[in-house]
Amino acid sequence: MLPELDETVVKERIARRIALEFEDGEVVNLGIGIPTLVSDYIPQGVNIIFQTENGAIGAGPAPAVPDLKCIGAGGRIISLLPGGCFCSSDTSFGLIRGGHIDTTVLGALEVDQNGDIANWMVPGKSVPGMGGAMDLVVGARRVFVAMTFATRKGAPKILKKCTLPLTAVGAVTMIFTEFAVFGFGAGGLKLLEIAPEVSLEQIREHTGAQFRIADPLPLMKGTETKEMEAA
Repeated sequence: MLPELDETVVKERIARRIALEFEDGEVVNLGIGIPTLVSDYIPQGVNIIFQTENGAIGAGPAPAVPDLKCIGAGGRIISLLPGGCFCSSDTSFGLIRGGHIDTTVLGALEVDQNGDIANWMVPGKSVPGMGGAMDLVVGARRVFVAMTFATRKGAPKILKKCTLPLTAVGAVTMIFTEFAVFGFGAGGLKLLEIAPEVSLEQIREHTGAQFRIADPLPLMKGTETKEMEAA
């Protein structure tokens, strides 16, 4: 059985960890849900250009006085940083489809050991469509997945083979969860970091995929102490 963490801690932990992975000057697109929090935790001295699907380049955090004219693709109120601009939707998607996005961070329902991702549809439920995710997963240089390690019922979300309709095949670069970080390389899926609350046996038990293990296996960055959860 997995430890129970506060929902806010889970979201913040995942967002903080992803924020440590960016390189200075990257152009980054953030999906809805947990990914939207990533911009709040960018380390000092690292400058990221955030792009939104609906046409903001150089998006910043929500201003002290909300401006309803400035809303990101996920519905979050944004600001525009110095040097930023707005552009048309076709230009925005031209950037995505043209390979000009360094990293996209997306939520997911399932990811499998081949790097396939399913993040847009549960059969039988009404959904608006796949949206810009289908462009981002093939247009961005790196695809980071931000999701909880297991479902609310404890079922694995990292599988041998996705069971839900796919968004893309072999597209995922890294998976970030509250209990573990995985990466994809020439040898397939690999466990890169583990959180202090869980054991390797628990990770194995709640992962439905085959994976290799980093040696040595370090603690997940940002969880070396409990300071983050207490903040």
